[in-house]
Amino acid sequence: MKNNLRSNFEEGSTRWAVRRAQWIAMGIPESDFHKPKIAVINSSSGLSVCYQHLDEFSVLAQKAVRDAGGLAFEVNTIAPSDFVTSAGKKARYLMPTRDLMVNDIEVMIEGAVLDGMILLSSCDKTTPAHLMAAARLNIPSIVVPCGYQLGGNCNGTMVDIEEVYKSVGTLLTGKMTLDTMKDWTRCAIQGPGVCAGLATANSMHCMAEALGMALSKTTPIRAGSDRLRNVINAAGYKILELVEKNIKPRDILTVETFQNAVRVAISIGCSVNTVRHLAAVSVEAGLDIDLVKMFEEESKHLNQLTQIRPNGPDRIEDFDRAGGTNAVMHRLQAHLNQNVQTVQGTPLSAILEVESFIDEKIIRKIDNPFRQEPGLTIVRGNIAPSGAIVKLSAIDGASRVFKGPARVYESEDLAMEELAKGQINEGDIVILRMMGPVGGPGTVFACSFMAALSGAGLADTVAVVTDGELSGLNKGITIGQVMPEAACGGPLAIIEEGDSILIDLNQRRIDLLIKDEDYNERMKNWKPAERKLENNWLKFYSENVMPIEKGAVFGKRN
Repeated sequence: MKNNLRSNFEEGSTRWAVRRAQWIAMGIPESDFHKPKIAVINSSSGLSVCYQHLDEFSVLAQKAVRDAGGLAFEVNTIAPSDFVTSAGKKARYLMPTRDLMVNDIEVMIEGAVLDGMILLSSCDKTTPAHLMAAARLNIPSIVVPCGYQLGGNCNGTMVDIEEVYKSVGTLLTGKMTLDTMKDWTRCAIQGPGVCAGLATANSMHCMAEALGMALSKTTPIRAGSDRLRNVINAAGYKILELVEKNIKPRDILTVETFQNAVRVAISIGCSVNTVRHLAAVSVEAGLDIDLVKMFEEESKHLNQLTQIRPNGPDRIEDFDRAGGTNAVMHRLQAHLNQNVQTVQGTPLSAILEVESFIDEKIIRKIDNPFRQEPGLTIVRGNIAPSGAIVKLSAIDGASRVFKGPARVYESEDLAMEELAKGQINEGDIVILRMMGPVGGPGTVFACSFMAALSGAGLADTVAVVTDGELSGLNKGITIGQVMPEAACGGPLAIIEEGDSILIDLNQRRIDLLIKDEDYNERMKNWKPAERKLENNWLKFYSENVMPIEKGAVFGKRN
């Protein structure tokens, strides 16, 4: 194998000589120079509990690669955290960090010409960035989802980060004291890892396995657990096998693979953000897929098989114990393309031939779902001609038909102030716009308002429609990722205060109820507001990001 490795430079060449000198100085034995060179991608950071455990696991991964006969190199990247990186500029940096990480990985791996990657994935943007980088670079790669945190008991109440998140609205409306909130923050996070619940991080961990890019039976998984240590050890050996067999991400990431992942996402009620992230991975894999349309079509014949928080009472650790992603794929076996390749080095059919433990109390059979509707679906209409996303699994007692007056905001802070003053009432439809990738610039975190609504007890009686970024923790009547976004001339931009809007989830419609001639006149006369952007990363992102329906990756916009 050593003569076929792209990392083995011609002896006597400049690249060979200078690298040889570097490695000798670093103490690397000369006998290791011809081994497969594997990057361990580590987004460790002292800023966030999401990444607190990764340095330890990076060391384990490097050791496993060496034990398997490879040469391991740790490669550090940026480390975005949705609850930390969101503090500045109204969270505008969050989405752009995903693509910054992809390019970060490309520079380090392609610049050094390494042979394979183990990607230690944690928080929301990390897993999609790792999948995108693997698809783009197309060298043997394994994504290792590095696990979830647990919540804790606070004076007899189970509290996790979701409860803390919602408590802001409870505090705003006077239904909670600041001292109680402080107590909750002391209990909410017990150990390292990503947010408890089926939010974006755990959703994308599950998607990595559903795509065949993570080892089987590894999602969700408790961060810091012995089981995770075993998974990382197995990945160290498996990556050498993938290099030997030359199995690359684009051998795995096919149209059929994405269909499988979409079916899993719909059935378990994953985060709304899985749509844009899967779309981005498909673009990086060089596939021409309309992921929005795929979600739309697949949701017509799939129902909700789990009810994991925030979609219901079950916890992420319950889903883990019940069999996790692998168990869901067993349930969906008749609906999946089983000939697709996986990082196991075998087709999916071989994985699904192995019997799986499934707790039916947590993961239902197809003919006995928790709900006779999909967890995720797409709505369209004259407000969202290119589609918008609804997490039906996160809507509890609300009506599926909702009509009300528009309350229009281009600032989440202003909407929060109005909520605190009691100026947002039952039946209102709150429009949060100019918050998409272009409009932000960099997608604005619109989910804090939704969480506050939930905490205020209004999530089932006030609807939110936005082109901003939502959290997988959000509950309530939320129409997210409205496409096209307002800043690109999407119809969301022409809605006026008090306009009547109809949301009909039964018909999968969202419409502005004005006369056609008035609608056309508003669209014709709309012009983007002039703005002067700072000369920074967000300006670069805004000028180069593609539409949300294309995954908001970098490219040329029409």
